[in-house]
Amino acid sequence: MIYDITQPLYECEAYPGDPKPEKRIISSIKNGDVCNLSYFSMCAHNGTHIDAPYHFINDGNGVDKINPEKFVGPCYVETACGNVTAKAAREMLERAKKAYPGAEKRILIKGKATVTPEAARVFSAAGIDLIGNESQTVGPQESPKAVHLELLSANIVLLEGVRLGGIADGVYFLCAAPLNLTGGDGAPVRAILLDAESAGFSQRS
Repeated sequence: MIYDITQPLYECEAYPGDPKPEKRIISSIKNGDVCNLSYFSMCAHNGTHIDAPYHFINDGNGVDKINPEKFVGPCYVETACGNVTAKAAREMLERAKKAYPGAEKRILIKGKATVTPEAARVFSAAGIDLIGNESQTVGPQESPKAVHLELLSANIVLLEGVRLGGIADGVYFLCAAPLNLTGGDGAPVRAILLDAESAGFSQRS
């Protein structure tokens, strides 16, 4: 089974202060035009999106310089609530690896959870490829810089604003490739999950 974990773009959430997506109709068949054609504008961090290192690191890689392998592969979904501590992060990685070796490289946190600087250090030390969450920012909304710097400095992709409400905890295959925006600090994503059976692997009990 395939699960779409992406926010609809025009109804999506935006980080406080960021401009929201806007759509403009250029031509319309019902008005006698030859085709339907629209124009849209948006912030690179609207809705479901990734953060590139350049978002917080001035000489960091843009979206186009990130290895695409980071966006695609086995992942582990786990529910959390409140602050994710260093202990919780270590235990999450252990459960992911036990469930399916390699799933610990891409962690998706389900629920209203905030990655703390201490947890970010655990994830960066583990050398994971990607961490995703349901909030529009992986760290505390009032002070996101420390967590972003820790993770992005380790070249960990941040997949923010996913929707995991109907997804059970466990192993999946993730495809979350962003638009290839040259030098981009972030980019929108159509993120999907395949269950373990559809992806051709089985998680351990």
